[in-house]
Amino acid sequence: MNWFVYFIIAVVVIILLSAAIKIVREYERGGVFRLGRFVGLRGPGLVLIIPFVENMRKIDLRVITMDVPQQECITVDNVTVRVDAVIYFRVVNAADAILKVLDYIKATSLLAATTLRNVVGQSTLDELLGQRDRLNEKIQGVVDEGTNPWGVKVSMVEVKDVQLPQTMQRAMAAQAEAERERRAKVVHAEGE
Repeated sequence: MNWFVYFIIAVVVIILLSAAIKIVREYERGGVFRLGRFVGLRGPGLVLIIPFVENMRKIDLRVITMDVPQQECITVDNVTVRVDAVIYFRVVNAADAILKVLDYIKATSLLAATTLRNVVGQSTLDELLGQRDRLNEKIQGVVDEGTNPWGVKVSMVEVKDVQLPQTMQRAMAAQAEAERERRAKVVHAEGE
């Protein structure tokens, strides 16, 4: 009987220790809640929490790379284009990322998608094709400002691809061909 009691006590102690010890990696921080109230950030390293009283939510502090889904947009000059981008961001304030937004990754993705549509909608086709750096900076600034209250820093946005409608592609190809023919005629006329 005596051994049985010691065995039960040992099992309970092992279960409590396994529930109390958490490992937080170098690139993570753990937000600790005691009875539902946020008490602070812990980590990196071994973290002890009170089982059944405290729980911990881990946040990754590394840069996250995310594709912004392809968006169909209408430019200022009424051209329908399909645009997609990639966004680079990371958590700079883990407490805000835990407390102020339910899912900071999804929220950042949705904000980037709507901002991409808005910025493309305020641009002309020539700006979209020729001034991507300016568009990238504008999108990055707007998204970074929107995610700042969530403790997220957007470090870069890159517009990956701009797809034009087939009719617009044919018209641009015809315009380029006409321009080449004009140059050839000028060169030929200067040669005579």
